[in-house]
Amino acid sequence: MTFTDELRKENNDIYQLIFNHPFVQGIGKGELPKQAVEHYIKADFEFLNAFVQVYSIALSKSTNREDMAYFHEQIQFTLYDEVQPHLNFSDYIGVRFEDLQGHPLPPSGDHYIKHMLYHANMGSLGETLSALLPCPWTYLEIGQELIKKYQPTKDHPFYKWIHFYAESGHETEQMRKRLDAFAANASTEEKLRMKDAFRKSCQLELAFWEMSYTCEEWPSNKAVTQ
Repeated sequence: MTFTDELRKENNDIYQLIFNHPFVQGIGKGELPKQAVEHYIKADFEFLNAFVQVYSIALSKSTNREDMAYFHEQIQFTLYDEVQPHLNFSDYIGVRFEDLQGHPLPPSGDHYIKHMLYHANMGSLGETLSALLPCPWTYLEIGQELIKKYQPTKDHPFYKWIHFYAESGHETEQMRKRLDAFAANASTEEKLRMKDAFRKSCQLELAFWEMSYTCEEWPSNKAVTQ
């Protein structure tokens, strides 16, 4: 069993909670509250910006061209390819994608990006990849699970979103191989930090779906009853 196989097995409980979350199941059914979708897009746009920042930090810490090339490719994928599922969601709610950009992150999203940036700045490349991997891996399996359960046809409102992620196996596999290689040379202590980073990212993925579905906002005076 590889290191990433261990990670997947140890975190299956969180994966199953993600698959069964009402936002994820709503994608499969083709029925979601438009306010929740809008909340998701606004947050995910900022989240992916942070993903690019984490990749950039990892690139700056890389000492060989293979790692440099890998992180450069991932930056390009995140900046340009992942626009497509956002456009699918934007079409569903009838709002221009450009109008959903530049909004502050809700608490759970803010926590998630600071978790990733912490490991990118303070940890090894192995820790950084461990914090990053749950995002592409859970989305890959979400897409695959939704195809299996709902078998969406091209007239499904989220057909493009589902298939984009269900067919993103190459990106996940490449990240897994790179993380397995780092783990092979990691100390016991570092592996424990990598496992902790991975699990917390899994938990924060679940929190991100809940944040979107409930339209989570920061507490303010408006929310306080006198």
